[in-house]
Amino acid sequence: MDLDVFVSAHRAEWDRLDALLRRQRRLDGAEIDELVTLYQRTATHLSLIQSSAPDPQLTGRLSQLVARARSAVTGNRRASWRDVTRFLTHGFPAAVYRSRHWWVPTALLSTLVAVLLGWWIGTHPEVQAGIAAPEALREMTRPGGQYETYYSSHPAASFAAQVWTNNAQAAAMCLVLGIFLGLPVLWILLLNMLNLGVGIGLMTSAGRLDVFLGLILPHGLLELTAVFVAAGTGLRLGWTVIDPGPRTRRSALAEEGRAALGMAIGLALVLFVSGAIEGFVTPSGLPTWARISIGVLAELGFLAYVYVLGGRAARAGDTGDVEEHERSATVPTAA
Repeated sequence: MDLDVFVSAHRAEWDRLDALLRRQRRLDGAEIDELVTLYQRTATHLSLIQSSAPDPQLTGRLSQLVARARSAVTGNRRASWRDVTRFLTHGFPAAVYRSRHWWVPTALLSTLVAVLLGWWIGTHPEVQAGIAAPEALREMTRPGGQYETYYSSHPAASFAAQVWTNNAQAAAMCLVLGIFLGLPVLWILLLNMLNLGVGIGLMTSAGRLDVFLGLILPHGLLELTAVFVAAGTGLRLGWTVIDPGPRTRRSALAEEGRAALGMAIGLALVLFVSGAIEGFVTPSGLPTWARISIGVLAELGFLAYVYVLGGRAARAGDTGDVEEHERSATVPTAA
């Protein structure tokens, strides 16, 4: 492409679009139609320049011009409570539902790994000796030991906030790092399952597995489900890099990335609930059956939320991505 010839051929159109955008008065119907047409053409020109003859100064000018025109065409819109409601009832559950073929197998395989690690540690004293000295192991697993006092070692509110922050960061890392072919996600999952497996194994060897499950299940069901959803979505994002399907890799990553960002916000809310349970219910004086029942109800509520609301929204075409008019403009076809 001869850039000078191209600029000479289209400069008048760009100047006309700039003039329309600077108009102080309200545009009439013919001027609005002209503005839309010039916006489409200028966006196409920008795409051609970026791909064939990138010039930083010209690209910057046309990018600003296209952004101003797009704002004028689509209008400015502020977020409202309707957007929040729609996100919670459609976008987020639909995104989780669409990812179920990734996070459900992730949950099953990860749980199996944790159980196998727990069995291996619990049945092999030499492995336990490699984890800590016998005195330290007894201090962790004895009645009133570290495993039991951990959940009541800090004030409930501050403990819940700390747990929520840590879990939300782990979930966000799974979602963000998934783009690196999912490899960091597998490492994060392995660390989590290793921690769980160590607890299962040590408390089993001490004959106190029931106590451990009574402490971990009230909050752990919902907490681990959120982590599995984040991990499965991160793995899906990593696979999108390898196989974007019928979409271009750029558009596929943009779509899945926006949905993943929304899921990070939604999962932060889910983890807030599990953190509250861990801070206030797990260390409470309620009977074990009552504490576990609260955890089971929270887990069933989340699954119903995903499979009922999310399934309905997904079947209606919702993907968890932002609404179409809020997405980045695609290259128009008008010449």
